[in-house]
Amino acid sequence: MNSKKPITPPKGLERAFAELQEIPNVGPATAEDLLRLGVRKLEDLKARDPLEMYDAISRLDGVRHDPCVIDVFMAVVHHAKTGHAKPWWNFTAARKKLLESQGRTI
Repeated sequence: MNSKKPITPPKGLERAFAELQEIPNVGPATAEDLLRLGVRKLEDLKARDPLEMYDAISRLDGVRHDPCVIDVFMAVVHHAKTGHAKPWWNFTAARKKLLESQGRTI
């Protein structure tokens, strides 16, 4: 039995919540995070930095999220910029290289 409550979008953002889930790699939890980060549509992601998004959602929640969240953000930003969808796990190596180049560990 799944004890998690279904995610309910904020009032007035139901359409954006649904449309964000049409983006590859975005389910309800990621759509909720994107809304909290001010993303309302795919176009909004073109100018976003996945690592800054990760840092922001971690600050909002007061926890350090799993690094795979960065991979998901990298995948959705890539899709917004190129129109090409790739599974989020295809970005794991790039994320590790990026964090290493910045001297960061997560």
